[in-house]
Amino acid sequence: MPITASKKVLNNVSASSVISAQPSIAQGSQRHPSVTFTERSSASTPPCFHCALPSVAGFSALIDGQEQPFCCAGCQAIAMAIVDGGLQNYYQYREQQGVKPEATQVQRAAFEAYDLLEVQEDFVVTDLQQPALLQAAITVEGITCTACVWLIEQHIKKLTGVASVSVNSGSHQGVIRFDPKHIKLSKIFAEFARIGFQLNPNTARNYQNDWQQRQRKAILRLGVAGLGMMQAGMVAIALHAGTIQGIEAHLQSLLRWASLIMATPVLLYSGYPFFIAAWRALKMRHLIMDVPVALALILAYVASAIATVNQTGDVYFDSIAMFTFFLLLGRFLEQRVRFNNFLRTGNLQQLVPLTALKKDSGYAQNDTCEPQRVPVKSLKEGDHIWIGSGETFPCDGRVEQGHSSADEALLTGEAEPQHKVVGSYVVAGSQNIESGLWVSVEAIGRQTRLAHIERLVDQAAAERPKQVAIADYIAGYFVAAVLIVSICVAGFWFTQEPAKALWITLSVLVVTCPCALSLATPTALTSALSAVRKKGVLMTSGVAMEQFGHITDVIFDKTGTLTCGQLHIAEVKLLDDAGPSGALMQADVLAIAAALQQVSSHPIAKAFRHIATPYTVICAKNITAQGVQGVIDGNTYRLGRLSFVCEHTTQTYPGPGQWLALAKNTQLIAWICLKDQVRDTSASAVQQLLNRGLQVHLLSGDRAPNVTQLQHSLGIKIALSEQTPANKLAYVQSLQAAGRKVFMVGDGINDVPVLAAADVSCAMGEASELARLQADSILLNNDLNQLVSLIPHSQRVTRIIKQNLAWALGYNLVALPLAAAGFVPPWMAAIGMSASSLIVVLNALRLARD
Repeated sequence: MPITASKKVLNNVSASSVISAQPSIAQGSQRHPSVTFTERSSASTPPCFHCALPSVAGFSALIDGQEQPFCCAGCQAIAMAIVDGGLQNYYQYREQQGVKPEATQVQRAAFEAYDLLEVQEDFVVTDLQQPALLQAAITVEGITCTACVWLIEQHIKKLTGVASVSVNSGSHQGVIRFDPKHIKLSKIFAEFARIGFQLNPNTARNYQNDWQQRQRKAILRLGVAGLGMMQAGMVAIALHAGTIQGIEAHLQSLLRWASLIMATPVLLYSGYPFFIAAWRALKMRHLIMDVPVALALILAYVASAIATVNQTGDVYFDSIAMFTFFLLLGRFLEQRVRFNNFLRTGNLQQLVPLTALKKDSGYAQNDTCEPQRVPVKSLKEGDHIWIGSGETFPCDGRVEQGHSSADEALLTGEAEPQHKVVGSYVVAGSQNIESGLWVSVEAIGRQTRLAHIERLVDQAAAERPKQVAIADYIAGYFVAAVLIVSICVAGFWFTQEPAKALWITLSVLVVTCPCALSLATPTALTSALSAVRKKGVLMTSGVAMEQFGHITDVIFDKTGTLTCGQLHIAEVKLLDDAGPSGALMQADVLAIAAALQQVSSHPIAKAFRHIATPYTVICAKNITAQGVQGVIDGNTYRLGRLSFVCEHTTQTYPGPGQWLALAKNTQLIAWICLKDQVRDTSASAVQQLLNRGLQVHLLSGDRAPNVTQLQHSLGIKIALSEQTPANKLAYVQSLQAAGRKVFMVGDGINDVPVLAAADVSCAMGEASELARLQADSILLNNDLNQLVSLIPHSQRVTRIIKQNLAWALGYNLVALPLAAAGFVPPWMAAIGMSASSLIVVLNALRLARD
């Protein structure tokens, strides 16, 4: 249902009521061309378009080319919120009329469209670890510092039904995990609005728009403050010169009034972010960094205004304008740097094109019909699309026809193009380089690997390590201490030199703001995550970044980790009773094995994927670290380890290599030999780890001869074969009990328990979904050498964090007594505080260059 309109806004709806419903609504009619609100004659009273109650003259909107009436500002605010958020299809999907909101419910009503499943498709997904929960990707407006993030998380997580909430203070993006059975998304949105923050769905379009709006507002506030600072500064020079040389009273009064006029817009407009942030924090009974800043600005302005009216005492209008400008400048530069840093890893979905060339359902490889261009969102699994040379893959899928190469560097960090032939897997966001390909769609949108990577990036960025939480906790108490010290300083100077009491107190309030303290850890971790991401290592936990520098032992799985995991069938041996008398031939054995492996995601199963099988398996099971089993034509077949296939057999493996046993009704009937290739980087990675003095272990579920052969070829001293998941877990726990710090690298479902238990862990890029969820990091390009580089990088992260904390604490310890002694004027205090924060950020950015 398209919505069209002009730019005239109802003057019956006050700006304050609109803003209270949703802060961005006030600009909706100007920046969203699809809606216009107009005055309507009271001659008729048709039902309200939203709730069907009698409408009231003066409330209407053009929807789908028709003027639709409303009964109140609440219903109208809902329409404004829906259209402003780009949710025009709400009225098309609704099954019944909306409910008229009460005056106190306007905020919640303004967000009710976000409860629609059709609307949630773009930013809400099922939580992979707890399927009963949903994850909403959101962007928060109004954040000024990390203490704001702490305030949000402390308040929102108290809501019944909210499992967790995490927000990144640099990008303003976050994730809310909630139970839809106990709380609606609209209530969460309204609760954010109640504490003074605006919540928006985190889509690429929304995020880019929000950032541009924040930038425009920040630049405008900065410009007003800069202009006011220059003008008030010139007047201040005249006042100071007049005081020295003598100035007539009426001229002095005129200059003071001029300063007041110049400083007022600086205070009210440029200083607004400080006041609103401080006010909402105080309402929630919390102290954040903007509290002393806002207090300093108000005290200076009120005292200067009184002095101007009474024509006695000193005025500080120039100082007000100056430290407002420097505070805004420091914050603007800091956010700009942090946002650019975030862009190196964020918004990966912007790589995906909006449309694709789709073949009709009657597709055949020799079909000459031209494909039709359709929205990517309309694609579904099994569709066939054409990707031309130089185009970006819009979804995950497999090559059906053609051969080419793909640039996957932005996703995996792998610089070399990857060759793609029929059957090769392609991922959304990568680029087709050489020639066109027909691709069969397997995943689109938020189901693609690209979307999964982006969610993991968001998860790592939003996670608050213990150091960050402690710093924010300390910062709150630090603000309280600053306020107490300021009161004491004011009392002391008032008794000693009353003329200096005010500006010295202002300096103490401003110079000791603990911004740098709260920025010390998160900026360093964000830069570090960005640097390793460029190397092809995706960190899913910010905490783990620091742990790599403390590991003592590295444990590798074998298949799919040290080896490529791309097994192929090298040999098939039939036992005597599996020949003609057993009615089984080699082709039958492979077809049965392929049918059984359909339930497995282990790398071994990939060796059978190319085999067409006529068999249907029922009661199929995948037994972790043992094999697979199922019923075919009334017979139970097992494929896997010999001890699993035939529990009491006297048979032995036919020779070296990776052999799978196949049994029919516990009777061994065939052997299948698989071969794998050692990764090119395995030997160098193991050697580098050994050179660093680390203990390297090999734990594998494979047979002893294969494990021993790999152990000797790589120079690993400790290797254990035929290890079950329980054995691996017990081994890791024994090392940890001895005080060792364990780093586990694996790829299969059988590695999940040990990946979760290790001090820090990594899953290979082709690992199972469950393994990637449990690991602290993912090696996207499968280059094991990059794991070695994490160790010195982690140690450098720790050094940078310590440097930042030392600087932040040292600065405050030095600046506080100097300000209290009267050696730091207010304008210098503002510069000092901003410079301190910038030094911390710039120091952290050194990590991004690694």
